[in-house]
Amino acid sequence: MINEPKIVEIKEIVDETPTIKTFKFDWDFEVLGKPNPGEFVMVWNFKNEKPMSIAQINDNELAITVKNIGEFTSELHDLKMGDQIGVRGSYGNGFDNSFEGKRILAIGGGVGMAPINAIATDLLEKGNIVDVVAAAVTKDELLYCSQLEESGANLHPCTDDGSYGFEGFATDCTVDLLKDSTYDYAFVCGPEIMMKGVFDILEDAGIPAQYSLERYMKCALGVCGQCCVDSEGWRICVEGPVFENEKIYKITEFGKYRRDASGVKY
Repeated sequence: MINEPKIVEIKEIVDETPTIKTFKFDWDFEVLGKPNPGEFVMVWNFKNEKPMSIAQINDNELAITVKNIGEFTSELHDLKMGDQIGVRGSYGNGFDNSFEGKRILAIGGGVGMAPINAIATDLLEKGNIVDVVAAAVTKDELLYCSQLEESGANLHPCTDDGSYGFEGFATDCTVDLLKDSTYDYAFVCGPEIMMKGVFDILEDAGIPAQYSLERYMKCALGVCGQCCVDSEGWRICVEGPVFENEKIYKITEFGKYRRDASGVKY
């Protein structure tokens, strides 16, 4: 883990969807450390810094997948191959990737498919059977579908508008899958209202799971307290972003609200 940005050159940019791009860059695992799926890095564009989930972990190469939703991400989307960014990390409590020979369900909504891609790919390489629910509003926004299928995942795409795959939300698709299947473990990332619905479904089915949460984050070191959640005061950047069922129960704001940069609920 590094606490000062490492300046890296963007070696490849992939246009994933009309609003999402993936940026790949070299990362010396021996010197800088090899991240686990579910961890994140802080990305610096030489003006501002934001947390980004790690979407791909290859041989001495990392990738982040970024949705264009504001000024910072828009500036990242304007970058070209050969341009530079600052990266520090990796940080956080990632997914448990120790499973072997298990039946796994991975559920991702929107750009939440980025860390789901990382954990699903890792677990497939370890001989697990992995079913992936990939959810998006419409077909053009589905993420990592072809890559995961090529890696051996059983893919279950779903779209809100029915333009591709199952018509409905990730929660609906999960309920449909559980009619005929059961799983040893699940991993979930996406909009929190989606994750809350999935949490209730998996709890009813008795399937343990881990959930990757997002909060406004500044330091990534657990110092500023900006990303704390209520009840236990856990810091998303240190105790999270990944939490198991038992801890999710104790986060009473889960699926209800979060806070902006000034601490106001929204």
